[in-house]
Amino acid sequence: MPLAARGGGIRCPDSAHLADWHKYRKSNKSRKRAPVAFYFKESAHKMCTLEKIRSARMYLCGEGIDEILIALYPFLLTEGVENVGTRGGMREKLGVSFRITNPRARISRSQDRGKPFSALGELLWYLAGLDSLDFIKEYIPGYEKDAENGILAGAYGPRIHSMHGSINQLENVTALLKGKSTSKRAVIQLYDAADIAVEHKEIPCTTALQFVVRDGRLHMSTTMRSNDAYKGLPHDVFCFTMLQEMMAARLDFELGDYLHYATSMHVYNGSIEAMEHYVEEGHQKTVQMPAMPAGDPFSNTEMLMKAEGEIRAGSRINAADRSAEPYWADIIRLLQVFWATKSEDAPGFADLDRLKGEFHDDIYRAYLERRRKTRVLRNAENNNGAA
Repeated sequence: MPLAARGGGIRCPDSAHLADWHKYRKSNKSRKRAPVAFYFKESAHKMCTLEKIRSARMYLCGEGIDEILIALYPFLLTEGVENVGTRGGMREKLGVSFRITNPRARISRSQDRGKPFSALGELLWYLAGLDSLDFIKEYIPGYEKDAENGILAGAYGPRIHSMHGSINQLENVTALLKGKSTSKRAVIQLYDAADIAVEHKEIPCTTALQFVVRDGRLHMSTTMRSNDAYKGLPHDVFCFTMLQEMMAARLDFELGDYLHYATSMHVYNGSIEAMEHYVEEGHQKTVQMPAMPAGDPFSNTEMLMKAEGEIRAGSRINAADRSAEPYWADIIRLLQVFWATKSEDAPGFADLDRLKGEFHDDIYRAYLERRRKTRVLRNAENNNGAA
């Protein structure tokens, strides 16, 4: 049975929805680019579906991140309600949910949204249990304005590994599912009642992560009080589906679906033009990361953090020497690409061709080339501006 038929009432965008987008583009006279083209795959595992109830809510289902974004973004642009949030004006829809049937298809193919490097840095920040600005600001400079005395009060890492100073939620969930795999109690709580008792610049946008095992597959459900659809959502999907797959490998279950619910799904006004660019690129061919190797992926955290520290310090390392598993060696190579392309005179920039050849999985080579090209273009712009 096609995925869109399950549950009833779920359907692909109709002509009225497409007309809404074309009307929006036509009325926006400052834009002269061609209107977006939509592509919907009608198969059991590759379908971008949309149930639109104009009053408020929205449900999406797709194989990977791009199937979700290519349906979500036009919906926000045409039907988002204007509101003012903490970071300024925005367009917002309440009660947005989606399902990704292949969580390994977690990296966008888009020229602008396909950024595994900063998302990987954020994932390591979570895995290491850190809340320090010093580590994460190189990957996500925007966190600087949210820091208080060099600390991010809403950082997920300490809440996952040491909630209230002592509760390791990751280990508790692991033990729970090992003892009773069908449990509905395997929840990691990220939002805390204390978060609004004291004023902070930033508190967790994510309220909880829930792991559910059914028929030998580990599904994950994420609930969010607030979700920035353009800047935050691609990172969230990457980090959370990586945690999902790591937990599935640790517990020796197959990888299930990823489910996501946001009370406030929004785009800030400053990201609207970039969001339009994404939509006009059109649907991207789905690609997926390789499957994680057997064993406990969390045991690699110390090794990855040590490698990251050496790469950050400018050391030249051989990823294959750090991990015999090609999967994790490629993760280290992604870190090398990120730091080598901070600038054209960064240590390792001249080694990008060597790194490209060393990648075990072809999927990463395209992202290396894209990041190298972006760095060269930015340097050229800076040099022209200085001239």
